[in-house]
Order: sequence, then structure tokens, then C-alpha cells
Amino acid sequence: MSVSVFPIPAFQDNYIWCLHQDGSAWVVDPGCGDSVISHLTTQNLRLKGILITHHHWDHTGGINQLVAQYGPLPVVGPGQIDGVNHPVAEGDRVSLAPLGLTLEVLALPGHTLDHLGYLGQDRLFCGDTLFSGGCGRLFEGSPAQMHASLQRLAALPEQTRVYCTHEYTLANLAFALAVEPNNLALQAYHQRCQQRRQDQQPTLPSNIGQERQINPFLRCDQPDLANSLEQHTQAALSDNVSRFAALRRWKDNY
Repeated sequence: MSVSVFPIPAFQDNYIWCLHQDGSAWVVDPGCGDSVISHLTTQNLRLKGILITHHHWDHTGGINQLVAQYGPLPVVGPGQIDGVNHPVAEGDRVSLAPLGLTLEVLALPGHTLDHLGYLGQDRLFCGDTLFSGGCGRLFEGSPAQMHASLQRLAALPEQTRVYCTHEYTLANLAFALAVEPNNLALQAYHQRCQQRRQDQQPTLPSNIGQERQINPFLRCDQPDLANSLEQHTQAALSDNVSRFAALRRWKDNY
């Protein structure tokens, strides 16, 4: 039996990803313990572990409640976070027992300096680094760090599914269309995502191949996007990092 992945909605737009198989489950970034407990109870699942991508409260707030509810659990993530008892870093591998799934740990600084991703079996759990059609704000890292993290993800196989942790897709695509109004793949994807939201379905997961076509933050080397940026900034932008920085500033104020 293969591992299934389900989004547990939390707060206004968070998704807590639940990986489960044969009655056992792990969750990724449980900001809200009540949401996780409700889902696990309804689905008759037993929590076996927790993955954390970074320290923000909406990704960590439920850790202690879940440990209290389900007994001692492995809580995997950046080492300085309260509740993490299995600290990991770049290149480590995490075995999600008893799911039979092993994930590689990726260091993805930018949104925060401690940000991690988890990759395995064409699944990427990337927290707030890469969104569908967008990327996380730079709360701690530099544009160069975030650009490097995103380029690392963009180089993954195109079939890699992207399990990010917010339903920001329609807002991201509205901005992407302002940047690349003539991008036909982006126009078509926007229509599909609008329909999914109208049907009260998540737009996620996306995949790397899709994001390469429609996500402006992965397309700083594309001539049309570079021209759009220079028109917006009224300045020459000679390299991809400066283009990324200008694009992130534009999005921050969009």
C-alpha cells in the first residue's frame, strides 16, 4: 500500500500535510493541534511523528498538544525549535516509520534562515519556500539565499509534487499575470486553479514542471520577465539575483 498525502486545513489558509498508510500518520508543520486531532480521529489514524520546516508559529504551534495527546513522538526539524527532539540538517535522511518512506533533508534558507525541505519519492514538502506561482517573503534570508534555494528546487525532476503550506495560489497567479500577461501556460493554469477553488478544492500539490512554466520567481532568466521587471523598476537589472530581488519587492507591495 502506497503512502497517501492529505491536506488538513488550518487557520485561514494553511495546509498541514498528513502522510498516512494503514492507520499510521505523520504530519508536516502542525500549526494547529486541534485541526490535526480532529482529522486523525475522523480518519481513525494514529500519529507516529511530526516534520517541521521552520520556526514560525503557524507551523509549530500544535507540537506540544500533539505530543501530549499521542505520547512520545519523533519531532523532526531545525534544532533550535521548542519541541523538536530529532534535529536535522542538510543531507540528513529521515525515515518515516512505519510508513516505509525515507525523505532527504534540504537546507532552504531565505524565508527564514533555519528553513528545511523534505524530499522523497517525487514528493517535496517545502514549507514557505516555494508556493504555487510564488515564494515566501524574505523575513530573515537574503535575496541571493532565496534565489539559490528556489533554483535548487527548480532543478528537481519536473514530476516532483510540490506540497507547500499555504493556499496562496490565486493571489500569486494574479501577480504573476501582472508580470507576464502574455504567458499562455500561466493563463491556462490560472483558469484551472480558479475552477478548483470554486469547487472548494485545494490547488495543491503543484509540480516542478508546472512551476517552471508559470512561477515568476523561477523565471528570472526569461527575457519577457526581465523586460517586464525593467519597465516596472525603470532600471537595468543585469543578473538573476537582482531580478529576483526586484520581483520580490514588487510582490511585497503589490
